[in-house]
Amino acid sequence: MLNFFNGTATAMITPFGRDGGVNFAAFGKMIDFQIENGTDVLVILGTTGEPATMTEEEKEALMRFSVEHVAGRAKVVFGSGSNCTAHAVEASKKAEKLGADGLLVVTPYYNKCTQNGLYEYYKTIADAVSIPIICYNVPPRTGVNILPATAARIADIENVAGIKEACGNMEQIVTTARMIRGKCDLYSGDDHLNLPILAIGGAGLISVSSNIFPKETKELYLAVRRGDLAEANRLQDRMLPVIDLLFCEVNPIPAKAAADMIGLEGGTPRSPLTGMEPAHRQQLAAALRAYGCKVKE
Repeated sequence: MLNFFNGTATAMITPFGRDGGVNFAAFGKMIDFQIENGTDVLVILGTTGEPATMTEEEKEALMRFSVEHVAGRAKVVFGSGSNCTAHAVEASKKAEKLGADGLLVVTPYYNKCTQNGLYEYYKTIADAVSIPIICYNVPPRTGVNILPATAARIADIENVAGIKEACGNMEQIVTTARMIRGKCDLYSGDDHLNLPILAIGGAGLISVSSNIFPKETKELYLAVRRGDLAEANRLQDRMLPVIDLLFCEVNPIPAKAAADMIGLEGGTPRSPLTGMEPAHRQQLAAALRAYGCKVKE
């Protein structure tokens, strides 16, 4: 399946309030900030949204709120992957029922299944829903890697719309791009590799840094699309010092700190994640100021 989306998607933070619950007012402002600055797709309850520490009731409330608040202004994609196929199927069916435009389905983590197990996992989920699925390959987190030949098999599944690549290995990603081309789309899942993945034919990107830089991230995508690689490199070079610091601690710790700094009320991560280390926080604030952001300490 091709052309589910072409453009930029933001892997949204889930802001938690002082009472520990979801701060829906802050989340609504984040949604509006994204849409007003050109983001095409909001990815909610992906890794950046900390779904592993949320209850099923909280996740359902966030999905309902998101669909209602977005109100058709952008596509809404919900994360529904799991290390249990049956749980992933139920989560995917629920997301579809609640109005998702698509699903982001991470590879099953911890279990370390075989390549055939990966195919069967995605095939089972795809057979249970009718909306597009983006498969999410992030082996540093999950311990399992969608190899190019497996990606090619998965791409033949009717409603698989794309592979979000965050394996970090451009040699592998280039091979995957070749093997899925014309079947489903390739999306960047690594902000450091947004430009090269777009340059080899990526249809778009799913970004953490666009929580902070939605406008500039969209401009980067558009520059590559019109063949202006000099401008794309200028934009990427300018953002890279901040991007580096957004990953100096595990995502979404720095992204939430950065959101706080620019007035978006990112809130604190849930345990076992902790707040950003003071030295890193100072470096991030300095990089945001150098970029030109107004920073609130």
